[in-house]
Order: sequence, then structure tokens, then C-alpha cells
Amino acid sequence: MSDFETERERRAERGDPEWNRAATLPPELVRSLQRFQVGEDGDGSALIGKADRAGDPVYARAVRLFVAEEQNHARMLALLLEAGGARTLDAHWSDTAFVRLRRLLGLRVELLVLMVAEVVALRYYRAVRDGAADPLASEVARLILADEERHVPFHCLRLREALAPLPAPVRRSAVSAWRAVLAAAAVVVAADHGPALRTLDVSRRAFVADTVRSSAAMAADIAGISREASAAALGAPS
Repeated sequence: MSDFETERERRAERGDPEWNRAATLPPELVRSLQRFQVGEDGDGSALIGKADRAGDPVYARAVRLFVAEEQNHARMLALLLEAGGARTLDAHWSDTAFVRLRRLLGLRVELLVLMVAEVVALRYYRAVRDGAADPLASEVARLILADEERHVPFHCLRLREALAPLPAPVRRSAVSAWRAVLAAAAVVVAADHGPALRTLDVSRRAFVADTVRSSAAMAADIAGISREASAAALGAPS
């Protein structure tokens, strides 16, 4: 939790990007950012409720700070779109489907599904940071990416603790299924955001491959086994 509190203080001291700068955003990137903005813009009530019921007040507090960071991402994306002369969307089918899936079962399943979005977001915001011609878009992506890079270890730790009581074969099966869902999600995102990825000089195939490849270490962390053992067990490259 201290990591989230430290970042909150750092963010307050740093302040916001200069929103008065006009942003020049290609139409393909605008449509893509609008969809991601919808995905970041939620109250997190279901996740917070499950965290509260888990009975760990420190973790519950950390989840609230995590949700606040996600909401700040939505705010910054909305302001970036406004700087580019675009509006936000009220909803998008991909976010609706994702939220419904997350809420189906308990905290472990919600976190596994949430981790799919977090890992996809890592690759997406890296693409925007490195490939956007507009300085404001690149800066916003950099700030969001820095947060997402902290979120993934946070969720991995909680999932590792939650899965630890299970036998090793069950843990491996769980992370294998998670990586399969992640791969499918990456394909869907690559197809849906393909035009924007092209403007960022990232092919659909590279986006999917990079996303899946990056998940090997996370899967090993969640399962509580070495990365090499995870790759061998899951039949995936390390």
C-alpha cells in the first residue's frame, strides 16, 4: 500500500501535463483512445467489495488506491481527447463484456481477468508512448504506463498468495488458462485497434506476440514457480 501512497504524493507534487497544448491526433488513434478511456473509467465497486470481504484491511485500502489511479487514467485520457478536439464515448462493447466477465465469480477470478487487461494495456500504452507523433499523447501514455508497470506486480503478488494453497498442477493449469485468455484478448484488441496500431508503427502480429511473450514471467510469478519451469510446463517460450 505504501507504494500507492508514495505515488499519490508524487503525482500531486508533479501536477498534470499542460492540457492547454493542442493535441494533433490521427482519427484512428482518437477512436482507439476513446475505447481505452471507457475501459479505464469505472468506479471499481465490485472489486472494492470483494477486497473488503477478503478480510485484509491493508489490501482493501491498496485496492481503493489502485482504483483511484485507474480513474485518474480515464481523466487524463478524456483531457487528452479534449485537447485533440474529440469527445469520450459513453460505452463500448468490449468494456461491457470485460466488466461482466470480471464480476462473474470471486476475487481470484476477477483479478485474473483484470490482469488480462493490465498486460494488454502495458503493450498498448508503450506503443502510444513510443509511436505517437504528438508530444502530449506520448506524455500521457508515459504516465499511464508507469502506473501500469506498478499495478502488474501488485496483482501478481495477490494472485500468488491466493493460489498458493492449491497444488502446483492446479496452479499451473490456472495460469495456462489465463495465458490462453490473454492471447485471445490480445488478438481481439489487435483486430479492433489495428488502424491505430498501424499509425504507431506496430503491426497486429507484433502486438499479440509481444503481449503473450511478456506474460511468461508474470505467469511464473503468479504460479510461484521459476520462469523456466513455467515455460516448460505451459509449453511456451520463456
